[in-house]
Parts: sequence; C-alpha cells; structure tokens
Amino acid sequence: MTYKTKGVCSSEIRYEIENDIVTKVEIIGGCAGNTVGVARLAEGMPVDEVIKRLEGIPCGFKGTSCPDQLAKALKEYKENY
Repeated sequence: MTYKTKGVCSSEIRYEIENDIVTKVEIIGGCAGNTVGVARLAEGMPVDEVIKRLEGIPCGFKGTSCPDQLAKALKEYKENY
C-alpha cells in the first residue's frame, strides 16, 4: 500500500500488512535515521498498536510528523479494508 503524506518532509509511506500485523514499512524522504527507526519499530506490530503509539506525535510546530502520518496511513487502511 502507498500513502501520500501531508505536512511533513517525507513524500510517501509504503507499507504491507498481513493478518492485521504490519510486516513492512518504508518512509520515502524525511530524516533518514528517524524514519528507518520508526519503520523498524512498527514492523511486526499489530496495526492498532502502531496507531496507538504513533498517533498525534508532532514534529516541531508542524502539528504532524512522519510517525503520525504512518498512524494516519494505517487508520485509512483500516477504514478501507
């Protein structure tokens, strides 16, 4: 799946889910160390747990962040599948 991010440095998030478990995350753009770290932490976790942990995290004064955008992507996934 691909999610176009909004309001952050990254441009999109690519992810895969199997049996309600996040199996792969790739954040395109953004702060490389942070985005790779967030991706690796999310992989192997249930979708709801990732949303719970990452939703609402801001980046500076942006009001959102790459982790928050991942939560939004997963919420959108849940609404559609």
